[in-house]
Amino acid sequence: MDYKWIGAVLIIAGCGGFGFSLAAGHRHQERSLQRILRILDYMASELHFHATPLPQLCANAAKLYNHPEALVFSRLAESLEAQESAEAASCMEEVLKEIQLPPQAREILRQVGETLGRFDLEGQLKGLEEGRQLCSRHLKAMGENRDTRLRNYQTLSLCTGAALAILLI
Repeated sequence: MDYKWIGAVLIIAGCGGFGFSLAAGHRHQERSLQRILRILDYMASELHFHATPLPQLCANAAKLYNHPEALVFSRLAESLEAQESAEAASCMEEVLKEIQLPPQAREILRQVGETLGRFDLEGQLKGLEEGRQLCSRHLKAMGENRDTRLRNYQTLSLCTGAALAILLI
């Protein structure tokens, strides 16, 4: 008899944990996009006002921030300095294979990598602006009804766990 109750609590906790992890993943993805937006803002202003060379620009952006998204630019700067590839896009692809990021963040960084070092200053600034706009669109979409959606993830997972526990008892 006691084992049934222990099992019911474990089922509810497991399902609830799944919902809470979905909500945490959503928050993590949103923070990641906000960090990328800050880095792209910095890079655009640095390119616009100082015309900093690409490897130095990436290294400066990585030094300015301390999070996984900045690590991408640190590795990109190292790769460009070592001239592992002729194009920043292929270097960015290699770096993105090494570092775990949310899918939307990877998409934005891949797009930015395709424009960096490939065009003149105006083209690079335009590419950074497109990356910033894409990042802003993703953030806006994630922000709409965020609190309600995350609360629903958590509530539905707990209710599902309770329903499973009732069915199995």
